[in-house]
Amino acid sequence: MKHLFGFLFSSLLIFSGCTASMIDNPAASSPNKALEIEFMLDEEGRLLYQVTRNGTAVIAPSPISFVVKDQPNWEKGLVIGDFSEGNAAGEWETVWGEDRLIQENYGSVYTTVYEAQAPHRAINIEARVFDDGVGFRYTFEKSWGESIIIMDERTQFTLTGDHTAWWIPADFDSYEFFYNETKVSEIDVDNAQLFDLNSSTLGDKHAVNTPVTMKTGEGLYLSFHEANLTNYSGMTLRVEDDKRTLTSSLVPAADGSKATVSLPFTTPWRTIQIAESPAGLMESHLIMNLNEDNVLEDVSWIQPGKYMGIWWGHHLGKTTWAPGETGGATTEEAMRYIDFASEHGFPSLLIEGWNIGWDKWGSWPLPPKTFSFTKDAPNFNLQEVVAYGNEKGVGLIAHHETASDVTEYEEQMEDAFDLMQELGIRAVKTGYVGPIVPTGEHHHGQWMVNHYRRVLKLAAEHEVMVVAHEPIKPTGLRRTYPNMVAREGVRGSEFNSPWGGGNPPEHLTIVPFTRGLAGPIDYTPGIVAMDLSEYPRGKRVPSTVGYQLAEYIVIYSPMQMASDLPENYEGEVALDFIKAVPTDWEQSKVLNAEIGKYVTVA
Repeated sequence: MKHLFGFLFSSLLIFSGCTASMIDNPAASSPNKALEIEFMLDEEGRLLYQVTRNGTAVIAPSPISFVVKDQPNWEKGLVIGDFSEGNAAGEWETVWGEDRLIQENYGSVYTTVYEAQAPHRAINIEARVFDDGVGFRYTFEKSWGESIIIMDERTQFTLTGDHTAWWIPADFDSYEFFYNETKVSEIDVDNAQLFDLNSSTLGDKHAVNTPVTMKTGEGLYLSFHEANLTNYSGMTLRVEDDKRTLTSSLVPAADGSKATVSLPFTTPWRTIQIAESPAGLMESHLIMNLNEDNVLEDVSWIQPGKYMGIWWGHHLGKTTWAPGETGGATTEEAMRYIDFASEHGFPSLLIEGWNIGWDKWGSWPLPPKTFSFTKDAPNFNLQEVVAYGNEKGVGLIAHHETASDVTEYEEQMEDAFDLMQELGIRAVKTGYVGPIVPTGEHHHGQWMVNHYRRVLKLAAEHEVMVVAHEPIKPTGLRRTYPNMVAREGVRGSEFNSPWGGGNPPEHLTIVPFTRGLAGPIDYTPGIVAMDLSEYPRGKRVPSTVGYQLAEYIVIYSPMQMASDLPENYEGEVALDFIKAVPTDWEQSKVLNAEIGKYVTVA
């Protein structure tokens, strides 16, 4: 386990004040001088930016504008004010991760853009340019008022060609899709394979969720995403009619607005990772580098590792989440798993179905107050199981499946986390299956972004790590809150179950260069029994044991699951690898890769 000895970022931050009269346009370059971002105005006073690499456009001049409720659009008649440029160089140490030390070197520019005419509403713009990409964000000052309701953010990304893209549809509630490989001009939900998900709200048919990754005709790789998503709606990207321009499209709230904020307010970073190869994208730390330093004073309780779970049997249909004759979460079964985990050195056990409410699972919306997050289900004794686990050196991972009744969960959260802290439970898997309550809100909207953050902060106060399912996408927050150890947000291994239809082999040669660029994935690898024909609707898992073991290296998470049943690991040589493989690395290197075909990680 690595320890954070304070922020090692030795800030050699040099700012030089410049005015628009001294230099035409505010701009910043990467430390190696290859990348540059520049801001400018067109003849109508519209704000534009462009990104170049070695003098050649990567993003052609692209407009930025905002629509705010009950105010004129902030779009034309703008003036660029004074600006400052700077450089920073340093490194910081992770609490856990693919690499222990991360370089944080960038050039920066900070400028104010305001209306030439009254009321002179201003937005401050900050950009940072790293060797592996760029990020920029906006700050609204009180020239707009005490608070604003943002109806639309129109950050555009004008491409230089019809790039090859790897994408999933812009769904406001789920990321659990296969990735599609098409030209940008062919991005269309009609070209995507859709699934009957418990909660799915598709946006514009020509829009995508981020990260979305592309390859240019010249062989350059780009990935578009966002960093430090805080008190704002998640961003999707809409392909405009010219088939070359992407426009930010925020996930709406129940009332149709996109974000309601008090001023001053700073948006998330809009990010573009840029690399000469897929390996360069995968090794990029741009997203984390655009987040704030760790705010947790004590991180000794944050322990990466592997875990087992009363989980796969439920998906196979061998057991059920609900109590009864086939209920999998019993005290006896938990002790059997603990014995196996202890014998083989697995430090943690997830138990799904331990609490009251699972007998009502299966249709949405569930009745109010279905789940309790402090009361045991029949045939399960939490106190007894925790005590037995402590004797055997196996800690429990709590399971808080909310069925997306978030208002009810928020009423119970404090008591639930108090119980975990009292029992010494150091991790929780949260779940949000189904449509969000309150009705009309979405998993990826501002309301839920703020809920996920409340959970994370409350967990930190109680020294609990979080593994989030049905989450908001990662945007580098693990740097600030290292107890945010992993998220799902992908079509994971559970889809290899009899009901799931299977994930084809190429799936995980795309995920590392799309969803994987955002942050750690709770993919739940480790299936070793591939023939599922004994189970209803079961057939062979489209994988091999070797492929499953490779997942532990290629699909990074500091909390990796050994997902198969204990009896399937008996006498299995692969178990030795699963036990030995680390989940916290000194350094990681991508040796070679071709998106959709192969990837080699060391």
